Amino acid sequence: MTQIIRSLDEIALNYDVLFCDLWGCLHNGVEAFPAAVAALQGFRAKGGRVVLLTNAPRPRKYVAGQLDHMGVPRDAWDAIVSSGDAAQDAMFAGAVGRRVWAIAQPKDEGFFADIPEEWRDAPPITRVTLDEAEGIVCCGLFDDLTEVPEDYRARLMLARQRELKLLCANPDVVVDMGEKRLYCAGALAELYEDLGGESLYFGKPHPPIYDLARRRLGLEDNARILAIGDGIATDISGAAGEGLDALFVTGGLGFDQFGHDVENPDPARLNEWLALRSQNPAYSIGRLR
Repeated sequence: MTQIIRSLDEIALNYDVLFCDLWGCLHNGVEAFPAAVAALQGFRAKGGRVVLLTNAPRPRKYVAGQLDHMGVPRDAWDAIVSSGDAAQDAMFAGAVGRRVWAIAQPKDEGFFADIPEEWRDAPPITRVTLDEAEGIVCCGLFDDLTEVPEDYRARLMLARQRELKLLCANPDVVVDMGEKRLYCAGALAELYEDLGGESLYFGKPHPPIYDLARRRLGLEDNARILAIGDGIATDISGAAGEGLDALFVTGGLGFDQFGHDVENPDPARLNEWLALRSQNPAYSIGRLR
């Protein structure tokens, strides 16, 4: 059974490093959560290090800019590792070819235009129409405020018939933007697999993003790492796959599943819900604080 805690301080001394999710833990897409920011600052003040590990489909500098805009101070984290970073490496390595149909928004432009130094001499990636594509790169829906995955079924069926691979830059299926729930790239990748297509993933819960986080922070094999997140299929499942302890933030995506008090999840409901999903994080908390 998961241990419900009231604050990160209760367990902080057991860990050297935090792999902390962003959306649902540190902010809601609109504003930062002050108590969560303070918790990360407090952990670092005592000698710990914090990696913000996010399935955002953009390189880390854009994630940092978004956090700056929301008022998250730079002393709350040491490094940012995004799904976009890991997926970018795969794209420039040619994982889905050099001529790609890009399902993305203008805010994702940096994923294609900002070429990492190690790939500057690689053949270019060219964005083309679906009919001309060798593969698909999906950063998210073209308009996530109005569209749903079913809007893409016909186009994805055509892609499946051509046996195109789909590179998913964000394995998240949904995310909450304030009070509105939006679909992410992971929802299209799942639909494509349901249609018989092949999707490639590089964010949580898949190993490449964790490997990149360890390299970026120069972590030794014996580093004591705690993964924090609200995504049971991404953050918590990914931590289990990496052999890491996890702190499940129940007040994120699953906020309405554990009783009327978001800050204090009902133990019986929580443990039943986790058991149904075959997950058992070491700790749980209403909201990160």
